[in-house]
Parts: sequence; structure tokens; C-alpha cells
Amino acid sequence: MSDPKDRISLRNPWHLLATGFGSGLSPIIPGTMGTLAAIPLYFLLVLLPFPLYLLAILIAAIIGITICQRTSDDMKVHDHGSIVWDEFVGFWITMAVAPHATWKWVLTGFILFRFFDMLKPWPISWLDKKVKGGFGIMIDDVLAGFIAMIILWGIGTYFGW
Repeated sequence: MSDPKDRISLRNPWHLLATGFGSGLSPIIPGTMGTLAAIPLYFLLVLLPFPLYLLAILIAAIIGITICQRTSDDMKVHDHGSIVWDEFVGFWITMAVAPHATWKWVLTGFILFRFFDMLKPWPISWLDKKVKGGFGIMIDDVLAGFIAMIILWGIGTYFGW
């Protein structure tokens, strides 16, 4: 059986975005590498006025359904680890409560998002198992992002960041 990653072409814009500009093709911890690759784009997004930041995330999430579905179909595998656009969106959701793009906020948001994305506590695990297609690939990371965002807000408030 061939490796599903052999069906990826970074010349294909859907594949390029789905793999987080190739970061998801890392042989080790592709989801973490994808989240790391989302950080520079976060630093650009955070320059937008807050309503436009939220709109950009919403658009990225909606388009992400197609990005992930097309790439998953081409790979002939549902939610392959190299598909990391969902990590991009989940991380950006997490960071929506950060009032400043400082290392404390970014590092804490990164750790929280990765924690919830990897461990997948209920209901994230339920969505991951039950919802299929591009929406299914996206929704568990979107929810992980929202949960991490709430906890990030609590940590920032508690520590007075």
C-alpha cells in the first residue's frame, strides 16, 4: 500500500493550504508542526482590527472545510495527520482572547491548544469519531480552540497579563 502523502502535491493550492504550507508533512508530530507554522500568520492576523481578525478566522474555518475535504479525498484517507489547516484555525481561535501578541500569550495558547487537540477530551473526541468529511476534520479543532481560548482567558485574567 502506498503512503497517502505520496498523493500530495504542494503545487496544488488545496494541498498546500491543507498541509500548512508543507509543515504537516513533517515525519514527527505533524499537528504540532502545523500549529507552529500557524504562529507567523497569527502575528499578521493580529494586526487586523479585532472584528476583521474574527472575520478572517470565520472565513478560514469555512474555506477549511473544502480545503480539508478535497485533500482528504485526494489522499484517500480521512483526516490524515498531514492535514493541519484545522490546527491553524484552532490556534487562531485560541488566540482571539489575547490582548497582546506577547510570548506569554502565544506560548500559553500554543500549549493549551495542543493539549486539547492531542488529548481530545469529550466532546472533542466524540466529534472526532462521529463527524466525517471536511466539516469533521475541522470541527474537533475548532472546539479544541474554543476550549483552549476560554482557559487562556482565565489564565490571563488570573495572572493579570
